[in-house]
Amino acid sequence: MTLSDGGAQSSLALDGGDIHVCQDGPRDAPALLLIHGSASSVRSWDPLVPMLTGSHHVIRIDLLGHGRSAKPADGGYGIPDQAHRAGVVLDRLGVERAIVAGHSSGGCTATALAGQRPGLVTALALINTGPSLDALIPQEPAAIGPAQWPPTDEQIRRLAATGFSRAGYRIPRELLDEVRSMTFHTFTMTMQASRDYLEQQALPDRLTPLGKPLLVIFGEEDRRWRSSSAARYRAVPGAKVELLPGLGHSPQMEDPTRTAALLLAFTDPRGTGDGR
Repeated sequence: MTLSDGGAQSSLALDGGDIHVCQDGPRDAPALLLIHGSASSVRSWDPLVPMLTGSHHVIRIDLLGHGRSAKPADGGYGIPDQAHRAGVVLDRLGVERAIVAGHSSGGCTATALAGQRPGLVTALALINTGPSLDALIPQEPAAIGPAQWPPTDEQIRRLAATGFSRAGYRIPRELLDEVRSMTFHTFTMTMQASRDYLEQQALPDRLTPLGKPLLVIFGEEDRRWRSSSAARYRAVPGAKVELLPGLGHSPQMEDPTRTAALLLAFTDPRGTGDGR
């Protein structure tokens, strides 16, 4: 798989640091914001984007501390802070309504954004976002400390291996480079941020009072979150839960065609999502 640099890219100066933004598709089409997970970047969505731009203005951002965005030592890396910045980016782009999709911990940021800006977020799609910490599959702690930073390719591959359904999946070099571009501080702080957010309140409990159309996509072979936990999202009135056999934690990379089909069906204005 090859990741590309297509689309318009820019850097927006926000309080706390510059945010890297990618825009693809017609600007007058319904806006779809894609939010990556921890230790990732806009590039994790690259395989999916070409399938979405025929009907959407696709917006991607590198969250603070990731990718080509700023990585300040004193940055606010909590989920509410990241969500606030995402909302400011949409404001700067002139977007008044958007469907928001988040992968993994990006789903926490998407949820927080909907809570902060209910008039901005029209619908939510969560991709392999664990509903609560008890759904987390225990992992061996990463043997990477400040003295070993930046990590080697092999260290990153071991760290990222559970992000995919099969052990032999070849992680694109571009994504290895994105992890290496982080500082040890931003890596640890952003990883902890999602745990803190989930520890405070489970996502279904956060989502229920929002009353937003919700799509949950989960690769059945996820090695980070128990895929059976996706059923907990059914407690959210009207939620759609889709399990993808044979796929792991990153279905948007492992099978972008299947993932895009679910997103497009959900965002079609004739469906339950809001494609306006």
